[in-house]
Amino acid sequence: MDQQPATTMTGAEFLARSIAASGQTHVFFVDAVLRRTLLLLNDLGVQTVLAHTEKAAAYMADGYARLSGRPGIVAAQSVGAANLAAGLQDAWLARAPILALTGRKVPAHQHRNAYQEIAHAPLFAPVTTFSADVADAADLPRVLRQAWAASVAVPPRPVHLDLFGLQAEVVETGTVTARPLDLSALRAPAYRAGPDPAAVSAAAATLRATPRVAIVAGDGAALSRCGPELLALAEALAAPLATSLGARGLVPTRHPLHIGVVGSYSAPPANHILDGAELVLFVGADTGDMLTNYWRVPRPGTRVIQIDADPLEFERSYATELALIGDPRAVLRALAAEIGRPARDRSYLAEAEARLAAWRAAIAPRLASDAAPIDPARLCAEITAALPEDGILVADTGYSGIWTGTLVELNGAGQTYLRAAGSLGWSFPAALGAKCAAPHRKVVCWSGDGAFYYHLAELETARRRGIAVTVVINNNSGFGQGWPNLRRLAGNRPGAAETLLRFGPTDFTAVARSFGLRGIRVERPEQIAPALREAIAADETVVVDVVTDIEARAPEAWAPPA
Repeated sequence: MDQQPATTMTGAEFLARSIAASGQTHVFFVDAVLRRTLLLLNDLGVQTVLAHTEKAAAYMADGYARLSGRPGIVAAQSVGAANLAAGLQDAWLARAPILALTGRKVPAHQHRNAYQEIAHAPLFAPVTTFSADVADAADLPRVLRQAWAASVAVPPRPVHLDLFGLQAEVVETGTVTARPLDLSALRAPAYRAGPDPAAVSAAAATLRATPRVAIVAGDGAALSRCGPELLALAEALAAPLATSLGARGLVPTRHPLHIGVVGSYSAPPANHILDGAELVLFVGADTGDMLTNYWRVPRPGTRVIQIDADPLEFERSYATELALIGDPRAVLRALAAEIGRPARDRSYLAEAEARLAAWRAAIAPRLASDAAPIDPARLCAEITAALPEDGILVADTGYSGIWTGTLVELNGAGQTYLRAAGSLGWSFPAALGAKCAAPHRKVVCWSGDGAFYYHLAELETARRRGIAVTVVINNNSGFGQGWPNLRRLAGNRPGAAETLLRFGPTDFTAVARSFGLRGIRVERPEQIAPALREAIAADETVVVDVVTDIEARAPEAWAPPA
């Protein structure tokens, strides 16, 4: 690392050369900020992607980070800092490394009603793991290295550098005497700590002695990329294996041991099966409300062992019988070696397989439905069939997460699943960022029409920058997830419910054409497969506008009686 000789250069040159030397291929931004740096980055072969909003730029950086393991870099001038901070929420929740760069007016202008200037530190505090002012270019070598390392540490999360100058020009034009940094070795997770052998032995003995063990792998397990190790341990224990929504696709979703996503965005059998466990092994799982269906699955009092690289996750929601700190992949390998291949009672696993088979038989007619408007379950089945072996599926939050997380099957090998951690509208810009990180892989974005409205202006970015993704819009002319509940609340005032949650109808193919892109309208189920084939094969962004039924209900999570 850092083999170039130390020399004197401007802050802009140091920043640009360090970003390029660290292997970054793209930087996302909204003008006007770091103009000198961005010009130099273009000269160095780093692609600079101008977005139409700071949140969209942040989501692009987020998608890029989740695919590459490198920090996604996003920049905005001082007046855009608040918008940029808001865009970091999803990356914070999903544990994605982001390097956010903002301009900041100099101290002499602070506290004097400077135009559109507010304090940045309070904005970034909830959504960053490290944030610092950079008043002088000479500070860049130290602070950039520290911020970069912090972003990819466990847990990976956004970091923020506030560069002096409205457009960061004070730092850009200052002087640095140093070698450009090569930070390419720092990827998330940067540090893979091994477990305590004594804790491994204790956990192995407990697991061997417990007949009904279930495993729940969370987003931390997905970050560790420990799919094979999870399956090896599950096979040794004859344990049903569930995942969080964020870890969907970590193992083959059709594997006999895999019972699907658990929690609030679950199909019914997964929560039922987990409820029958004597002991739950959480692997890189945050035990939050979404993973546990509001702390009802597993039930309070269920025995728990936790594996996590972040010690703050222990004892968060459940009393932890044994805690194993370390990278999940390293811990699982050690645990599997200690456990060996014991004889196991397979009755619990047989119950799980029977329950899952019954669910699949029950849902099968919907996966083949010929109804029009289209049942989104049929759309899920068609995406399963169309997604390439190394394809990337990017899903929005809400019903988009439930449909894709319960009914789209993934191979657990070359395919990747990314989902919004909660920010509606995230998926389309994030899909563009993911494509930038993986230019040779096909990217399919699942977005509801309500979510797509947030950032449809980025269709122009996709066309201008030549970023090719397939955007599948589940177009039901409303917010489908909340529709039946609101209609019940409205009672005999159906018009009031429609005023609150229905919109459109909009033909998004016409919107796509207005941006100079292709659109394919799908109104009948038999049109889905050819539309997906055409869109995925294209070398440009194509909008596949699928007219679906707002009355169609996604699978509903089961919870034990109160």
